[in-house]
Amino acid sequence: MLHDVLHEIRLFCIALQFLTRLPVPAWVGYRDDWMHASARHYPAVGLVVGGAGAAVLWAGAHLWPAAVAVGLSMVATVWLTGAFHEDGLADTCDALGGSVSRERALAIMKDSRLGSYGTVGLLAVLGLKAAVLLGLALRNFELVLIALPLAHAWSRGVPVLLLRWLPYAGDAEHAKAKPMAQQASDATLWMVAAWTLIVGAAAAWCGLSLERLAVAAAAALVVALWMARWLRRRLGGYTGDTLGAAQQGAELVVYLALLAQP
Repeated sequence: MLHDVLHEIRLFCIALQFLTRLPVPAWVGYRDDWMHASARHYPAVGLVVGGAGAAVLWAGAHLWPAAVAVGLSMVATVWLTGAFHEDGLADTCDALGGSVSRERALAIMKDSRLGSYGTVGLLAVLGLKAAVLLGLALRNFELVLIALPLAHAWSRGVPVLLLRWLPYAGDAEHAKAKPMAQQASDATLWMVAAWTLIVGAAAAWCGLSLERLAVAAAAALVVALWMARWLRRRLGGYTGDTLGAAQQGAELVVYLALLAQP
């Protein structure tokens, strides 16, 4: 039992190291199969990132106007993750924004340069995110503090669904994160579901209504289903960049769903 608990802590640390800049203890180590299994704790990593964003927002609001506090919160989460998901969003927009072949789209994703589609897509999503978070903060400050951990956690479950539903679209042997170019297991899906329920229950305990939670969950699921259909049609599967784009889209729609409620 203790061994199993320690193993899950190890997997969480590997996921934390993969998705953020945060250091992990040296004893954690690394194996390809651990890296693959660590996807089950992506929502937990999102909870850490979103919690940090909420803490910065709360502290910033005591010193500056809400708009500044929201900006600082976004900067904090982007810095904490090294713009990992935002980079995937920009690359996905560059590759799939125009009418190009599958082979050309995959080649564009490997290009480190930022193009017009990527620039516009990144600015649009970040701008919308800032506007929605400000709207939430002005309407109900307690709500935005709940929304940040919730959205960051739930949105990181969406890439795991794509890992389960789709094959890897590129060359798995040359993937940047080769262990992630594999289908998510049943155990991973069950753990992601558990994290989703735990975070949702915590949000409800903090005062978020079940109706708002249901709408936000449905919005995130719609993004997952739409991305799966779009990527299957355009690429025949997912890439690491498209997983980042899916996370960004899901995070945004959770905020939008919460703001849309009366």
